[in-house]
Amino acid sequence: MSKAGKTVLIVDDEAPIREMIAVALEMAGYECLEAATAQEAHSQVVDRKPDMILLDWMLPGTSGVEFARRLKREELTAELPIIMLTAKGEEDNKVQGLEAGADDYITKPFSPRELVARLKAVLRRATPQGIEEPIAVGGLILDPVCHRVMSHDAPIDIGPTEYRLLQFFMTHQERAYSRAQLLDQVWGGNVYVEERTVDVHIRRLRKALGEAHDHLIQTVRGTGYRFSTKAS
Repeated sequence: MSKAGKTVLIVDDEAPIREMIAVALEMAGYECLEAATAQEAHSQVVDRKPDMILLDWMLPGTSGVEFARRLKREELTAELPIIMLTAKGEEDNKVQGLEAGADDYITKPFSPRELVARLKAVLRRATPQGIEEPIAVGGLILDPVCHRVMSHDAPIDIGPTEYRLLQFFMTHQERAYSRAQLLDQVWGGNVYVEERTVDVHIRRLRKALGEAHDHLIQTVRGTGYRFSTKAS
């Protein structure tokens, strides 16, 4: 077993690229599986249940994007984190990949260090194992299995980013986080997101929580934000 205890499936039809990625990931303590086509990858997913997939955009037969869509449609693999590897810098390809359900994308050529950093961030963002139980704080309940937030038994309408932000805060209470740390933890270190985006989503989250709970999300001057049940 690798020291990180995580298995990554590398799906790319070019063996030298798979090898380069595998070397970098194994040095970082991950266990690697390899596949050259979507078909091979699917049997690896079923048999070996990897923790994450690095998926090349251009694959022979079924494209990477089609394969990502298929994985997101199947119940057993819907939550499996995917990073798309693309040689294309065009914005619409990136958008298409993210719409297909990819968690992040990285454009070739990339440095092994950048890849490992992105991978760690996406794995951290996936629901941590063991946090399957609902988390409750004074009438506010987050259920990670149903992806639902309730306030005194009434459902709260909340967007996917606000949900991830709240889940991070509720599992990391009473500690101040900078905007950069929140970006890394919640957005997965995505370089395309500016720090002020955090403020926008914090505002949306407070609005969704309403008067009953918005005080839990506290602004820490000169630092960032924290989730706390104590008065600031």
